[in-house]
Amino acid sequence: MLEKFGPMTEAMYLMMAADGRVLNVEREVLRGALEVLGEGQVRTAHMEAMLDASARASAAQGADQRLEAVIAELRDDPIKAEIVVVLCAAVAHADGTVTDEEQDLFDRLAAGLGLGEARAGEILSQLETRFESDPARSE
Repeated sequence: MLEKFGPMTEAMYLMMAADGRVLNVEREVLRGALEVLGEGQVRTAHMEAMLDASARASAAQGADQRLEAVIAELRDDPIKAEIVVVLCAAVAHADGTVTDEEQDLFDRLAAGLGLGEARAGEILSQLETRFESDPARSE
């Protein structure tokens, strides 16, 4: 599981932690993403183990170095790279607000993975539109 989903999970962890707080709603987005991508094979214990590994690596090496490692790991797989960017955008939007720290990390991730500025902006714009039009968010 770690080999297949580790870099994706770490990218989402870095997005969750970018603003200095990891919210339950962000964890739920990550959990849902792994559920779908893993076709039900990624259990909560696997997710927690990958999150713990990500947190330890970030604490030991620093978030910037870990971001570079994630980019290096995913850079040669354009499909996985775009999926990670979309998932990180969803994590950033999970609480309804994208902080400056989250935006900065998103921009660095998208650029490092070779997504053009236009495509990265399109991804964020589409998510913003979906979040704004979600009736559950206005309650």
